[in-house]
Amino acid sequence: MYTLYVNGVEYHTDKNIKLLEYLREDLRLTSVKNGCGEGACGTCTVLVDGKKTKACVFTTEKMDGKHITTVEGLTERERAVYVYAFGQTGAVQCGFCIPGMVISAKSLLDENLNPTREDVKKAIRGNICRCTGYVRIEEAILLAAKMFRENLPVPQDDSEARIGAHFPRVDVEEKVLGTGLFVDDIKVPGMIYAKALRSKYPRARVEKIDLTRALAHPDVVKILTAKDVPFNKTGHIIQDWDVLIAEGDCTRYIGDAIVLVATNHKETLDEVLDLVDVTYTELEPLTDPIKAMQPDAPKLHEKGNILTKEVLKRGNAEEVIASAPYVVTQHYSTPMTDHAFMEPECAIGIPDGEGGLLMYTASQSVYDEQKEISRMLQIPPEKVRCQTKLVGGGFGGKEDMSVQHHAALMAWATGRPVKVKFSRQESLNIHTKRHAMEMDVTTACDENGKLLAMKATLISDCGAYASLGGPVLQRACTHCGGPYNFQNVDITGICVYTNNVPGGAFRGFGVTQSCFAAELNLDLLAEKVGISPWEIRYRNAIRPGQVLPNGQIAGPETGYAECLEAVKEAYESSPYAGIAGCMKNSGVGVGLPDIGRCSLAVVDGKVHIRTSAACMGQGVATVCTQIVNEVTGVDPQHIFHERADTAITPNSGTSTASRQTVFCGEATRRAAGELANALAGHTLEDLEGQSFYGEYSGVTDRMGSDKPNPVSHVAYGYAAQVVIMDENKKVVKVVAAHDVGRVVNYQSCAGQIEGGVVMALGYGLTEDFKMENGYVKSKYGTLGLLRATDVPPIEVIFVEKGTDDQNTFGAKGVGEISAIPAAPAAAHAAYRVDGVFRTKLPIQDTFYKKGGK
Repeated sequence: MYTLYVNGVEYHTDKNIKLLEYLREDLRLTSVKNGCGEGACGTCTVLVDGKKTKACVFTTEKMDGKHITTVEGLTERERAVYVYAFGQTGAVQCGFCIPGMVISAKSLLDENLNPTREDVKKAIRGNICRCTGYVRIEEAILLAAKMFRENLPVPQDDSEARIGAHFPRVDVEEKVLGTGLFVDDIKVPGMIYAKALRSKYPRARVEKIDLTRALAHPDVVKILTAKDVPFNKTGHIIQDWDVLIAEGDCTRYIGDAIVLVATNHKETLDEVLDLVDVTYTELEPLTDPIKAMQPDAPKLHEKGNILTKEVLKRGNAEEVIASAPYVVTQHYSTPMTDHAFMEPECAIGIPDGEGGLLMYTASQSVYDEQKEISRMLQIPPEKVRCQTKLVGGGFGGKEDMSVQHHAALMAWATGRPVKVKFSRQESLNIHTKRHAMEMDVTTACDENGKLLAMKATLISDCGAYASLGGPVLQRACTHCGGPYNFQNVDITGICVYTNNVPGGAFRGFGVTQSCFAAELNLDLLAEKVGISPWEIRYRNAIRPGQVLPNGQIAGPETGYAECLEAVKEAYESSPYAGIAGCMKNSGVGVGLPDIGRCSLAVVDGKVHIRTSAACMGQGVATVCTQIVNEVTGVDPQHIFHERADTAITPNSGTSTASRQTVFCGEATRRAAGELANALAGHTLEDLEGQSFYGEYSGVTDRMGSDKPNPVSHVAYGYAAQVVIMDENKKVVKVVAAHDVGRVVNYQSCAGQIEGGVVMALGYGLTEDFKMENGYVKSKYGTLGLLRATDVPPIEVIFVEKGTDDQNTFGAKGVGEISAIPAAPAAAHAAYRVDGVFRTKLPIQDTFYKKGGK
């Protein structure tokens, strides 16, 4: 029997299990999060006898007689201060890491109430945040220290919520204190647990599946194979992804599910999976997209190994390049990258007793889930009700089905509530990644540095299944020319199936790859012309009324030249500064249906914002709250943003393509206009039970349109970033200027940019997702994620040219674009230090990566 003192209460247990499991499962202390389970991420940080400790490392036996403190054990004063400090500074995004951060902060402030920023960085070094870039978390801890040190009272919350006002996020308290529910925080009476047996090989024929030994296990509830699935395919656009691999079929990557097992207790899942006997015929995996394109390559899918080919052609690039004074041709390689969101995937399926299901999920679109689950089960969509809980980061990695369809399938098959949760290693092995790309890019200019033409070939590693490989390739192509005024482009993209982990949506959506190549070519052209890299960009920067390389006319709000002007001094002040720019769409575009929807319902004297837009940290709930306040004047205390629910909230599309601020935001603005009209001469109480609806549809032209100036996307954001290194090639500062149209919420917008910059620095300098011959070799702790002590000062500069007569008051999405330019800017900075031109990510031979080639 072990005795533990948790938050001042004495507990006894005879189970020798991980402290993390005991706190979460036995004591139901849900502030303690399970992010990796291997001591790398810090989301499970607690205090043990006053010292910060990772609860996933030690067992209850080792904790015998110890005093343990979690966020639930903070004093009332501490809770109030941390909520205020994290809210005022904008330190919270997805929120999954925040309780662990608070405990690390307490550990520091219990010893030192006057810390420096470096002290704070060191204190949270063991806590990874994938959203914020750490800057605002550090500011929150410094503010909390000041409040404790000077015994300052916590001010009353009377924040204005109008557009541009300093308004704390609406979900700060539940995320700081850990009271908000992520899916894995939920237990349902009678719940069982399910897990899939994954393929032993990247490519193999499944000859036989023998369940005899597994079915004999006393804890088994049910085991499902492919024949138990009504429609055994899933997939966003192309249904090519097997729910379960059938006997006689071939696996396509190590994440393929062979059988799905359910047990009464999650502790026995692995025991049962070990008893499933599968006979394979191992086949040679195809892991190189170039080889997979060869005519004699084995077909991984019935229609062949090329998923899609995209061509963007304007003018006559070849002819212009042939006669151009200056031409640069280079080959570039960018790697597969893991999203590394803090919350591993988890879903719960609950039968409703009438042939339908209630799903608790954490995805980027409840309606996408509803569509894919209902299709798999061959039941009407309205029989599948999907509710999102808090989403612990997404970045595109929670768009595909990962655990949701398996939870739904087993719940439907057993009639019992089912939880499916990935371990961190399962998450690394199974969910989609950023597409690796091989790119050949030729760029030409005249004697004055005027850009004349670009020719490019982009080969994208699709991995085993389509996912969003087609749209990602489209964005890589449509943005390859960048925000520059040249009219001869010939860009070909090919997305190729391999036996690698599938590529999918990832922050930047193809532009991170093509921008890296295109921007570095500009640096070499500038050198040939004899002008600065800043100058070649400024001379060619797209300006209002000019035509983008994809044919679209730049609108009056276009602010790329202003972004370059904003970073000019930072670039010219250091000999080791690198620069890069980019543009990124807001909205799906390219002629596809793209609709934002919002309903405002008056319930019990409050305005309930109902939209399915998923918030995975970017703050769409806060944006919508501010829009309603701006239009109606309703006090934010009387505005409540509901979470996405297919039974209640209208379909506002997927949280992807930096679209929700523009699309959901404009729909909310229109609904708020209807409410404002109804409020004229009335109170909210007078409107009880009424609803007000708004909808916005973006009209665009398909890729390859024969129009002279097709509208590819409804809006573009622009950015210029400068990365400054020292002589050791360590980043000492980043300056990021962003054309955001209009800032809705300063803290959230700046926090998005800071987080994007840090993610891009990781992509450019340190992150390394390792695969060998189709097998994943990385663990969460070896991905190379930047920690607080690695992050330099980041200066954010806003360029605002948006106006009230535009959609959403002129605001544009910033979530994706912020993560694009820093990688090529870092490569350029390193080149200026040592003269070595780098064409592959992560760049080598820097402070972060020594001695590479």
